[in-house]
Amino acid sequence: MEAYKKEFIQFMVDSNVLKFGEFTLKSGRKSPFFMNAGAYVTGAQLEKLGEYYAKAIHDYYGLDFDVLFGPAYKGIPLSVATTAAISRLYGREVRYCSNRKEIKDHGDKGILLGSPIKDGDKVVIIEDVTTSGKSIEETVPIIRAQGDVEIRGLIVSLNRMEKGKGEKSALEEIQETYGFAANAIVNMNEVVECLYNKEYNGQVLIDDTVKDAIDRYYARYGAK
Repeated sequence: MEAYKKEFIQFMVDSNVLKFGEFTLKSGRKSPFFMNAGAYVTGAQLEKLGEYYAKAIHDYYGLDFDVLFGPAYKGIPLSVATTAAISRLYGREVRYCSNRKEIKDHGDKGILLGSPIKDGDKVVIIEDVTTSGKSIEETVPIIRAQGDVEIRGLIVSLNRMEKGKGEKSALEEIQETYGFAANAIVNMNEVVECLYNKEYNGQVLIDDTVKDAIDRYYARYGAK
């Protein structure tokens, strides 16, 4: 596992973003782990988060793209923090863009905020986590309506590795449906590898009991 991936897992724990216990998801599934990107609330956290995303984007897609698109609402700070990190780490200037939930009809009009998207642009989409792929269903038409653009791929922070609408994971379904790559900074196998029966900050976050709960969850909901 790359060093930045291990650091990112520890960073999620330190930021109270990744938790273990029993959580009811929007889907109704009861999960033994939960990731809440809304817990990143400080400037220092957003700066580091942007750097982890930037490194993953560099690994998966390189720097041959023009726009980083973050769907409203959580994608907005992610796109801003990550474009800044790409500039800082790699000296590459890419533009950020997001959508509005409501179209603005005065001043800076339209459905987009940040940079416009134009013909010939290459776009990477950035999100926190994708379980069902519903947000991508809304996002892709918005991007493609802007002109003749190429969507290079999607990057999320955590691949939950569970079934989406069918038997495959949401990221695999997105890749098959839309024809672009879908990747994550880390997946749950890497989280377990990093934390299982290992002490971090004075506690073992994934002990045998938690590991058993995770195994049972994936026996029922794990992607094929």
